[in-house]
Amino acid sequence: MSRIRARFWDPAGTRHGIPTYPWQMAPPHLLTRRQLTARGLRPGGQGVQAQILWRSRRHGAPGVRAAYLYDVRFALPKRTPSPAQLAALAKANAARRTCPDCRRDVGYVLPRHLGTCLDCGQERAA
Repeated sequence: MSRIRARFWDPAGTRHGIPTYPWQMAPPHLLTRRQLTARGLRPGGQGVQAQILWRSRRHGAPGVRAAYLYDVRFALPKRTPSPAQLAALAKANAARRTCPDCRRDVGYVLPRHLGTCLDCGQERAA
């Protein structure tokens, strides 16, 4: 193991407070939030179980970066909205696209600074 990887090797969590692993060396049951999402899971209220640390040479953000890990054994399935929730969401989105002046669905969310569609906003300005 290289010096940099050894610097981040702390599976007991004595140096960093929580178990810490170098890049690509975490146990297979610990996943990031994105990895859980790809499997159709969510953390389910559990706290961060461990972290991965690595040195970054990224322009504008050099230094040590972290990714937090969650235990897949405690993860829960992602929630799916009910049909009533989906209908309410569709209705709310339609209201945001409907111009109050010309009463038509313009196909985009109305700009808040105008409060109307772009056509009605131009007519008002002229």
